[in-house]
Amino acid sequence: MLHIYLCGIMGGLVTGLIISFNKQLSPLLAIIYAAFEGLAIGGISAIIEYRYPRIVVESLILTFSIFLCLLVIYKLEIIRPTENFKLIVASATSGVAVYYLICIGLSFGGIRAPLINDNSLSGILFSLLIIVLASMNLVVDFDFIEQGAAKRVPKYMEWYGAFGLMVILIWLYLELIRLLAKSKRK
Repeated sequence: MLHIYLCGIMGGLVTGLIISFNKQLSPLLAIIYAAFEGLAIGGISAIIEYRYPRIVVESLILTFSIFLCLLVIYKLEIIRPTENFKLIVASATSGVAVYYLICIGLSFGGIRAPLINDNSLSGILFSLLIIVLASMNLVVDFDFIEQGAAKRVPKYMEWYGAFGLMVILIWLYLELIRLLAKSKRK
């Protein structure tokens, strides 16, 4: 099972990077990315579910609840992402990505980075901040898709928008699992 899980992670990473740099390939590669991520998320979910029963169902319910609530709020035009909003979200997301990469690098040296997995108050607040940031990214994606439809962008951009939503939903799901696991640790 570990090989399948790691294959999913590596395949998803490579496929996701290719899509990010070549949007025209997204109609073909978005499906392949989804399959790889299915393997990865399935493996992660199985491991976490074994340790913390019912956590996967709770995370799924929370993920789709957040998604649906934000979609309704967006469609009712209660929240509209301005260019400044998009810039802040992109900058914060980039900062978090750099922090994650640094933490991964440090882990190869046996150094455990603070915040990501700590079940302290600061670790839980960090997870909540990341969940809010992922949720803000959903709003940006909704706007990207809506603007693309209004401008009648090429068909491959529809797939690229769906790929973006998938990436954010997976990130949100994983962060919700991490937060719930932190809250259940003794």
